Amino acid sequence: AYCYHGQTLLASDKCGEAIRSLQDSEKFFAKAEALCKEYGETKGPGTTAKPSGHLFFRKLGSLIKNTLEKCQRENGFIYFQKVPAEAPQMDLKANYGLVEPVPFEFPALNAHWTPETLAAFDLTKRPKDDTAKPKPDEEVKPLKEPDIKPQKDSGCQIS
Repeated sequence: AYCYHGQTLLASDKCGEAIRSLQDSEKFFAKAEALCKEYGETKGPGTTAKPSGHLFFRKLGSLIKNTLEKCQRENGFIYFQKVPAEAPQMDLKANYGLVEPVPFEFPALNAHWTPETLAAFDLTKRPKDDTAKPKPDEEVKPLKEPDIKPQKDSGCQIS
């Protein structure tokens, strides 16, 4: 996130803040890389996953490095901005490309649903039903199948 935020800051001519964001990105990437290598070397059952060898992870490292070098080079030639001590805050609320969620509200209760009505649904007071007993199976009588003889004149032709 810091890498892509740094690219956005560079595009908006805030090179000093972009450098700081990319430096933090590099720091967090190094931590993640160490954890991924440690995870890949653990012994245990199952498949051996190596997140540090994943294509996204490998591309991200070079992207961070190249963008940071570009920012430092451009800041030395063009912008001459100071690098802040702390990384700039990221705007975590997206303001484009997403639809605002509609908060869910329960519908109002109908006037017919009173406590007396709800109490009438007590399943412990249900009447005993004798129809729940299984009926004895009736004997199935065999049916005589008709004798079908193949016909030669079916009307079908193969052309």
